[in-house]
Amino acid sequence: MSEATERLIAELATGLKPVRRIASPWVRAGLFLAVVGIAGALLSMHANLPAIGARLTAAPDMWLAVVGSVATTALAAIAACMVSVPGRSWRWAWLPAPGVALWLGASGLGCLRTTALGLWRPAIMADAMHECMPFILRGSVLLAVPMALLLWWARPLRPALVASLGGLAVAGGAASLLWLFHPYDASAEDLLVHTVAVLMVIGACRLLAGLAAHRRTRR
Repeated sequence: MSEATERLIAELATGLKPVRRIASPWVRAGLFLAVVGIAGALLSMHANLPAIGARLTAAPDMWLAVVGSVATTALAAIAACMVSVPGRSWRWAWLPAPGVALWLGASGLGCLRTTALGLWRPAIMADAMHECMPFILRGSVLLAVPMALLLWWARPLRPALVASLGGLAVAGGAASLLWLFHPYDASAEDLLVHTVAVLMVIGACRLLAGLAAHRRTRR
């Protein structure tokens, strides 16, 4: 190695600071899920838990839909944190698929029931638009803050994909919390509004991630 090369290496190495490693994807996903759990614990203090228990056990599609939304939240959070790490396979993005399938499948099964449960009336479009959608959107905004911090520190190379997974996690978390205050039987209108709200959250997260990535690139 020539003297000029050694001098160049020394100059480049001068003043370098060690890079602080971010927490592992599992830890970051766990932190986000802990935030969702804390939010659920606080909200449950203002919910009618006996009524919720009776509602969820009234038909299999009810509790299966809750399991699906919670599983979607957890799996999407893990997938987002995994894909955010450079070098990790994008195939982690398929991880939430089983949770989404169970969530939509159980909710759709509830819509196909020929008889109502008799304890709660089916949600009509006005109920879903005025109560369900605002709750999911507001809850997603609050949950998006910790999710954005956990993902942005990783400097993901696939910001759109990571943002979509993060959006699915926060929307799933908000929809899961909605079950604490959702005194309606399953209906097609309710499922449609929930789906649109989740897609709106995912789209907003993709848009904001794209703008942030563009701004960072310009800098």
